[in-house]
Amino acid sequence: MGAKGQPLDVGRATRTIPDGLRRAVAARGGGCEYPGCGRPPSWCEVHHIVPWQEGGETAIHNSVMICRVHHRLLHHSEWVVQLSDGLPEFIPPMWIDPQRRPRAAPRPHAHAC
Repeated sequence: MGAKGQPLDVGRATRTIPDGLRRAVAARGGGCEYPGCGRPPSWCEVHHIVPWQEGGETAIHNSVMICRVHHRLLHHSEWVVQLSDGLPEFIPPMWIDPQRRPRAAPRPHAHAC
């Protein structure tokens, strides 16, 4: 459960992203999580990593926040997204990187007081 008791995992009950899940995914990445993008959460959509129609769950462990441009890229190209240690990595097609090395968006570092 997320803040205010809102679910972060509704499983297969619905494809629609609940508000609490959207806020949690936005908090994780701060906006589009595609490397180098930087569009704010208000410009983004939540993408099911394993598509809902293929059995993917509507849950934080199967979600990534991306802008519309990168959402289309994932659906209509050979780019793949996966979570590694709870953070998204984007794997380019072979024609971009024959070794298909994962790319991650830089994360802001916490500053010690």
